[in-house]
Amino acid sequence: MALACSAAWATRSVGYVGSSDGWQDLKAHKQMTWEYTRAENGNVALTAEIDLLKSQGDFVVALGFGNNPKEAARNAIASLHDGFKKAKQDYIAGWQEWTKTRASLKPGEAAPGDLTQKSLVVLRTHESKTAPGGLIASLAIPWGFSKGDNDLGGYHLVWSRDMVEAAGGLLAAGAHEDVRRVLAYLQATQRPDGHWSQNMWLDGSPYWDGIQMDETALPILLVDLARREKALAGGDVARFWPMVRKAAGYLVRNGPVSPQDRWEEDPGYTPFTVAAEIAALLAAGELAELNHEASIATYLREIADVWNTSIDRWMYVSGTDWCRKFNVEGYYVRIASKETGAGVSRFQNNVHVKNVSAAEDTRRASHLISPDALALVRFGLRSADDPRILDTAKVIDALLKVETPSGTAWHRYNDDGYGEHEDGSPFDGTGIGRGWPLLTGERAHYELAAGRAERAKRLLAALESFANEGGLISEQVWDSPDIPERELHFGRPSGSAMPLVWAHAEYLKLRRSLRDSRLFDLPPQTVQRYLKEKTVSPRLTWRFNHKLRSLPPGKILRIELMAPAVIHWTADDWKTCQDLKTHDAGLGIHMADLPTQSLPEGSQIKFTFYWPDAGHWEGKDFMVRIAAWRREGTVSAESRETNGKQG
Repeated sequence: MALACSAAWATRSVGYVGSSDGWQDLKAHKQMTWEYTRAENGNVALTAEIDLLKSQGDFVVALGFGNNPKEAARNAIASLHDGFKKAKQDYIAGWQEWTKTRASLKPGEAAPGDLTQKSLVVLRTHESKTAPGGLIASLAIPWGFSKGDNDLGGYHLVWSRDMVEAAGGLLAAGAHEDVRRVLAYLQATQRPDGHWSQNMWLDGSPYWDGIQMDETALPILLVDLARREKALAGGDVARFWPMVRKAAGYLVRNGPVSPQDRWEEDPGYTPFTVAAEIAALLAAGELAELNHEASIATYLREIADVWNTSIDRWMYVSGTDWCRKFNVEGYYVRIASKETGAGVSRFQNNVHVKNVSAAEDTRRASHLISPDALALVRFGLRSADDPRILDTAKVIDALLKVETPSGTAWHRYNDDGYGEHEDGSPFDGTGIGRGWPLLTGERAHYELAAGRAERAKRLLAALESFANEGGLISEQVWDSPDIPERELHFGRPSGSAMPLVWAHAEYLKLRRSLRDSRLFDLPPQTVQRYLKEKTVSPRLTWRFNHKLRSLPPGKILRIELMAPAVIHWTADDWKTCQDLKTHDAGLGIHMADLPTQSLPEGSQIKFTFYWPDAGHWEGKDFMVRIAAWRREGTVSAESRETNGKQG
C-alpha cells in the first residue's frame, strides 16, 4: 500500500486517513470512524488502516511529501521502485559514514552507559535538512502531552545560544564541516544591528522578540573556538569577521546589562551573560588583529577590562543574613538590577521571579543564587579556587543541590517555578523548578577546572544515569518521591523537553574535557589577561544607557557616546572648564577620556555635550563624584534588619 501526501492533503488508498483527531478516534473507539478530506489550522497526524487479511500480513508503506499531491505521489512511487532494502541500507550507511569520521572522544571500546555516539546522533538529527546549519533546541515540546495546537513553537525553534552550545559539542567530537554549516547559518540570520533574535524559525523569522546578550556573545566565541580547533579553512577567519565585528559592536553599544538572562526571564547583570560578553570581546579583539583592525582590537580589550573590573561591584554581595547563615564572606548573586536608588544597594532591590504565583513573584537580589556564577570560571574570568567562587559554590550547594538515586543535580536558581507541580501535574505557567542534568555537566567542568577530576567523572556518570532507556537526556529530572501513576521517578526524566540538545552537547564537551584534562571551551584570551596577567582597567565608562555615579580616585573617566560630540566639563563647579572632542572608536562608539586620575576624593566632575551634527547643546548637566569605592555589594548595617525581614 502506498500513501502519498503533502503537508495539508492526503489520499486514501486503503483504510482511512485523518487529521490530528485520528489518534483520538482510535483511543475513543478502538477503530477508525472519522474521515476528513482536509486538515487545517493545527498539527497534522496522519492515521491509516491496513487490511491485513487482504495483504496476508505483508505490506510496504511509502510516504512521500511534496508541494502538491502529484509531487508527493511521485516521491512515494520513486521510493517504492528503489525498494525498502536499499532505503534501509543507504540510511544506515550514511549514519555509519558520518559517525566514523568523527574524532573519537574516548580511546578503545565505549563503556556501558557511554552516550558519546548517541549524543552525536542527537545533535545531527536536530539539524534542518532544508536550512543547513540550523540546529533546533529539541524536537520535543515540554509537557507536550498537556499542550494543544496553539503551542506553535515548542522547542523546535532555533535559539542561537543552544545552537552554539550544540556546535561546541560537535567541535569537541571533530565534526568540523557541521560546525562550518552552523557558522554559515548564523551569518545568514544575524540581524542588521548585529544581534540574533531570541529564537527563530529555521528560515530566520523571529518567533519571540526578547534580547539576550549571551546569544550575541556566544557566536563570537564559537568562531574563535572553531579557529583554534582548526575547523576553519584558510579564508574562513576573514569570511566570518564581518559577522563577528557586527556582533561585537552590538555588545559594546548595548551591554553589559541584558534585557533577559540566559533563562529568558529577567533584565540586569547576570554572571553567565556578563562573563560571556567579556570573553567574546577579548576573542573579537584577537580576531580584529588577525583581520588588520588594530584600533578595534585595542578598544574591545579596553571595554572588556572595564567590565571585568566591575563584576564585583555589579554582582558580588557581602554582609547579608545569608553570609551569616552559610558562614561565607560573600557570594555572586543570580541577577542584579542596573539602577540603584540614592543610598540603596542594588542588592536590596527586588527581582521579579517568573513562573510562580503573584504572591511569591519577587525576591531581593541578595536572596537569589544560581549555578550561573560558576560561568565566571568557565569563561576564564575567575580561578576555580578564588575565595569568592568557593563561597558562592557553598551557597549554591546549600540551596540548589539535590541528591537523587541517579546522581547529583542542581536547580537553576532558588524558588524557580519552571517544572511540574508538587503533585506531579505538568507545568502550566507555574510549578516547581526541578534538577537540570545540563547543570550537572556544567558543575563537572567546574570541578575539573578546580583539579578535582574524580569528582568530575562521578558527575559525568550521573549525567549518563539521568538519560532514559534510549540514551536521551532530558531538560529536567524529577527530584521528589516517585509518583508512578504520572510516570515520575526520583532521578529520572520529568515531563520536560527530551532530548535537550544543549545537554547532549554539554556531555560531549565534558567527555572531551576529561580526555584532555582541561576545559575544552575555556577561552585562552581571558585566562592570559585576567588570571595570568591580572589586568585591571585604569578607567571606568559613562554612557547614557549606563550612567556612572562615582569614580574611585586614580581612575580615568571615559565618556562613550553614540554620535560625535564636544564634551564641556569641569571639576571645580564651573569656575574653570574644558572642552574635549570625542573620537570615533569604531563600532558606532564615539569616546573621550577625561584626565580625572589626579583629582582628589570629594571632587565632582560635571559635564554636558554639544552635538555638532545636530548643531545644539544637550541642555542638561551630568555629574560623577570622586569617591573611594565602598563596594555596592556590601549591605549596610542599618539595612540588614530590613533585608532579613523582606528578603
